[in-house]
Amino acid sequence: MALTHEPTAPYHSAQDALRVLETVARHSAGVTDVELARQTGLGTDRLTGLLRMLRREGYVEQFADGAYVAGAALARLGSAQERERALRDQLQRTLDRLRDSVGAAVYMSRYVDGEVKVTQYAESAATPAVNEWVDFRYSAHATAVGKSLLGQLDHNGRRDHLSRHKMARLTSRTITSDKLLLSRLEAQAPTAPVLDLQEYAIGTVCAAVPITAGASVGCLALSLPIEHAHRLREAAETLNRNATPLLLSLTI
Repeated sequence: MALTHEPTAPYHSAQDALRVLETVARHSAGVTDVELARQTGLGTDRLTGLLRMLRREGYVEQFADGAYVAGAALARLGSAQERERALRDQLQRTLDRLRDSVGAAVYMSRYVDGEVKVTQYAESAATPAVNEWVDFRYSAHATAVGKSLLGQLDHNGRRDHLSRHKMARLTSRTITSDKLLLSRLEAQAPTAPVLDLQEYAIGTVCAAVPITAGASVGCLALSLPIEHAHRLREAAETLNRNATPLLLSLTI
């Protein structure tokens, strides 16, 4: 199954952050931001933003004299025995922060062995998750998550998925024509948010953005009640801008 996704802005930011981390890791006694800028070739503004994010995520720590060293989160992810649990915990902390910053339930999903899988999510009483009234594995045609993941497959991969899952009408807005869905997926810009405007459930709108880590197909999504639909696009852009920490955690 070939993939059609192309690197997104968060992907490029994650690659720059990796360069910073690799440089910090080589200096066990600490390294200044001036030296980091020289060794990584990153501009001051770019580096400052990345260091702020890396400190918040626990990947670097700063001494009183201003020098940076590797942080506890980096050590946990680097441990073979602890990696799986450490990664899940790190991703959950980031998802919880994203939930609070966008004011919506947020979800991480992957396309695994030909199926849509929501791997982690963050919700709260004020930002409840979508009621999964139809299994997400069987409703990719109607959800922002599913359409984002399908959009990252090639044409044959999309057709294969649709041949295995009947496109049921879940609401009056659900697309049930594979021809129409495939044409919309073809027209979708790879890095643009995919929207679900009450196609999966009446009263709920969703958006999803791709997160590309190596060869895997993944996405980050949010859901909002219909009364907050006016916030959907802006929230999706915020989600996209803040996807870097998740990608970085998956890449390390």
